[in-house]
Amino acid sequence: MDISVKDLQEAISIRQQIDNLQRRLSSLLRGAPQRPTGPTGPTGPTASGRFFSPATRAKLAAAARARWARRRGTGGAAPAKKKGQLTPAGRRKLSQLMKARWAARRKTGGKQKASSRKKGALTPAGRRRLSELMKARWAARRKAGSK
Repeated sequence: MDISVKDLQEAISIRQQIDNLQRRLSSLLRGAPQRPTGPTGPTGPTASGRFFSPATRAKLAAAARARWARRRGTGGAAPAKKKGQLTPAGRRKLSQLMKARWAARRKTGGKQKASSRKKGALTPAGRRRLSELMKARWAARRKAGSK
């Protein structure tokens, strides 16, 4: 890129004019919120490019705090009931049912003994057969490799 000194001086002059105009504009608006030109963070535009005024952001924050307070149970409304937990009566009923089931199982002699062999494990005969097959395969490879 070949830029002459004259072009650089002109660029600096234009930049100074822009800065002066921005200062004049901000002094005219005096405290009116300026919109940033790019995504700058939590106060910048959203992904869709929309801005929220400070009043709207305050309303959203207050609504979120109210939701959090309700969730914690410290809000004005009654705390929400926790879902999925047993009541004491339900726990007693479950306990009685389990005790009756265990008593019936003890009465019939308990669980029938499972076979000692693990599911999917090789039997000694299967292991022997596999060993013979592998030895034959290796012998065939050695024979083919020596030719």
